Amino acid sequence: MASNPLKVMYLNPVAEDAVVDEIFAEMVRGYKLPGTEVHVTALPSEHYGFSHIEFRTYEALVTRGIMRAVRQAAAEGFDALAIGCFYDTALHDAREISDRMVVTAPCVASCEIAASLANRFGVIVGRRKWVHQMQSTVVGYGHGDRLAGFYDVDLGVDDFQRDHAETGRRLMAAGRKAIDEGGAEALILGCTMEVGFYKEIEDALGVPVIDPSIAALKRAEYAAVLKRQCGWVPSRKGSCEAPPEVEITRFHAFDDTASVFGSRIVIEAE
Repeated sequence: MASNPLKVMYLNPVAEDAVVDEIFAEMVRGYKLPGTEVHVTALPSEHYGFSHIEFRTYEALVTRGIMRAVRQAAAEGFDALAIGCFYDTALHDAREISDRMVVTAPCVASCEIAASLANRFGVIVGRRKWVHQMQSTVVGYGHGDRLAGFYDVDLGVDDFQRDHAETGRRLMAAGRKAIDEGGAEALILGCTMEVGFYKEIEDALGVPVIDPSIAALKRAEYAAVLKRQCGWVPSRKGSCEAPPEVEITRFHAFDDTASVFGSRIVIEAE
């Protein structure tokens, strides 16, 4: 094992689930660098019993769990953390209290990668419900002129891994439509539970296809490398100012003694 490995956390901001946790752990094993230690975590089900956060209501309810997890990860000395939802739930909030730990998420990471590979990209999402919020996010990141559109496949978060053949068929059809009708030159899979499908689509359609879970992991890992080699850590000036610790203490903001993580799978550095 590496003596001083990069430390990255991949946080799935829903309740722990042995099957889903292992899906992301397997993704990490396949794509992390040898010198990186990755902890795949999820929130405790006794407080956050959600298997998905497709609705803003659920997002609002898990935000506290994400903030507690980020603060704990920073205290444990992690170099970077990825919030594993394509809504990039609580990303800006989490960055404010991450201390020297860099925080990223799937949408921002995927857009950055897609923009480096093509001039226009399409996003394949599960349900039409998601499009308004995700489009606002992509435009807010400055990629509006690159966006070829959103293409839904009428599947919820919990549906993607149930029937791989059917999911693959729908993703492929949506990807072809994005290319043929929208002029997409690259594709982004707009849900982390679309993990495991990108290569087949990429080979069939002949354009880069970005898996957002891999993108978030690799962007976090890259941030960890830059932190270690270049000393680049989050700014704390201006809009990046963190709340004063004396105030956090006075407000009892993080005094909750409940479990921060519901599950944690550690993939060690080699």
